[in-house]
Amino acid sequence: MSTTNANYAKGLVVTAIGGLALTIDIPLILLADGDPWSIVMLRSGTTFLASIALWLIWALVRKNPPTLIPGRAGLLVAALYGTASVTFVMAVFHTSTANLVFILAFNTVFASLLGWLFLGERPRASTMVAMAFMLGGVSIIVLDSLGRGNIVGDLFAVASSILLASAITVTRASAKDMGFAALVAFALPALLGVVMVSQVGFRVEQPLWVLLTGIVVLPLSFFCLATGPKYISGPEVAMFYLLETVLTPVWVWMIFAEVPTTASLIGGTILVVTLIAHSVWALTSARRRRPARQAAPAS
Repeated sequence: MSTTNANYAKGLVVTAIGGLALTIDIPLILLADGDPWSIVMLRSGTTFLASIALWLIWALVRKNPPTLIPGRAGLLVAALYGTASVTFVMAVFHTSTANLVFILAFNTVFASLLGWLFLGERPRASTMVAMAFMLGGVSIIVLDSLGRGNIVGDLFAVASSILLASAITVTRASAKDMGFAALVAFALPALLGVVMVSQVGFRVEQPLWVLLTGIVVLPLSFFCLATGPKYISGPEVAMFYLLETVLTPVWVWMIFAEVPTTASLIGGTILVVTLIAHSVWALTSARRRRPARQAAPAS
């Protein structure tokens, strides 16, 4: 496999791992049974500390750790991810899980539009077709769920989607490794959480669930998802956020007995099948183009 194909495959695998890990974040937050700002403080604080510990271990073992905040672009990415972390937790507590993850699915469209406007990355025909199918799947779900969530929570979810797409676009434009920048970003919501908790008090009935998501789930998912744009396009990275759209309602159903609707199952199936088909097609196409370029006569 050529270096280009190997990097593309690496990007797909790394981003898929991040997307899968992210699907259990909301169930863990709900299991913790706490106040929103207490969750923000504990979740963000443990994620920040875990990321710093991981970076120090990397520095001791490998001697060449990635830059925590790579320049101004890194600061911007950290600010975007940090703000998205706050709006995400607020959305968890102010709208339904289904509405939240469905709205986050539009991350793909926002990332594609931002990449097109600011980076001149016109989506491939295959990506646009895949996006059309995914929008169809999301539309089936959203139309069925229309009016079931709270408008404030839905707006928080929209803000999260735009912020994540913006972070992906900046990462793509910089071509820098933003894996740790996305994790260090949790310092911002952690500090904000401390300020708010000092005023309203701390309440988390089952803190171990928050510790699990802060120490394991979020560092793994955000590092992988923030590394993905280094190897694959922004819209393709955003597609893997759709795994949360499909699988999180399933985990919530298994844990809290919230049965997904028929429309959710139909739309979710369309999303997953499209995501897998597009990734397989893109990797296969890249492999075919490489031999063709090598066989072409020099001009």
